[in-house]
Amino acid sequence: MSFRGTNASSGMGVADHSKSTYLELQRKKVHRYVIFKIDEKKKEVVVEKTGCPAESYDDFTASLPESDCRYAVYDFDYVTSENCQKSKIFFIAWSPSVSRIRAKMLYATSKDRFRRELQGIHYEIQATDPTEMDLEVLQERAN
Repeated sequence: MSFRGTNASSGMGVADHSKSTYLELQRKKVHRYVIFKIDEKKKEVVVEKTGCPAESYDDFTASLPESDCRYAVYDFDYVTSENCQKSKIFFIAWSPSVSRIRAKMLYATSKDRFRRELQGIHYEIQATDPTEMDLEVLQERAN
């Protein structure tokens, strides 16, 4: 299933590699996180970086650019109050306030369509600065 169209109204496509990389995170736990960026020339969402399962949340947040937008998916492992090991997948729309207006608009208008391509997301976080996606925020949402 591909959305590569030539007319402007078809919007942003999603590279097949982006979907397969997400599935590796979701089903096989190959990645701790995946960072996606919009390739403006190709008009599609591509994988920019993946993090191995041993990487921490700090490694993940450090991989996001300080002044440009990204989409990211993070596989959050945690222990419930009943001591059960759980895992939730977070979709993070990173749109720092200092990024270009055009980038913010592009990511904002493409987000819902891209997110729909990724089945099995539990939570979504919109963040314009790092405090909005602190680990505590994830823990609160997940419990």
